[in-house]
Amino acid sequence: MSTKNLDHKEAKEKLIELVEDIKTGFLATGLTKKPVSAIPMSTKKVDDEGNLWFLSSMNSDHNGDIAQDADVQMLYANNSDMEFISIFGKASIVTDKEILEDFYSKVDDAWFSGSDDPSLSAIKIVPQEAYYWDSKQNKYITLFKMGLAALGGDQQDIGEKGKLNI
Repeated sequence: MSTKNLDHKEAKEKLIELVEDIKTGFLATGLTKKPVSAIPMSTKKVDDEGNLWFLSSMNSDHNGDIAQDADVQMLYANNSDMEFISIFGKASIVTDKEILEDFYSKVDDAWFSGSDDPSLSAIKIVPQEAYYWDSKQNKYITLFKMGLAALGGDQQDIGEKGKLNI
């Protein structure tokens, strides 16, 4: 796997591409506590700046953790396409009505009683640092190339990894 660190525009484009492709990741909060709190979150939007947006309950443990310490880690994994990204950033709780209405969908009725639910909030994560792994092909081709490498001793190009300097 070759290392390809990306800067600014390319880094944001790669972050947006991977997050929009994977959609659901684990949000880790309370990073100074043991164990950290990690919950699955469905990404509502990745904006043009690479900021990640989610809906959340005001009285959730992760909102409480963010109120205490804004440092968070998002971990995304797409095993079928061998794509992975780890994003460290600063989170904030947003209660702007327009934003909540924009992100809210019928699926969210499973957790909230509409976009007017008083416990509804959004979480905005501003990425500070990210690292990715991307095979650029499906897992079967990657596994085949790994097998070729094991049999023949030759290194195979199985994708890219690198730091995203946002």
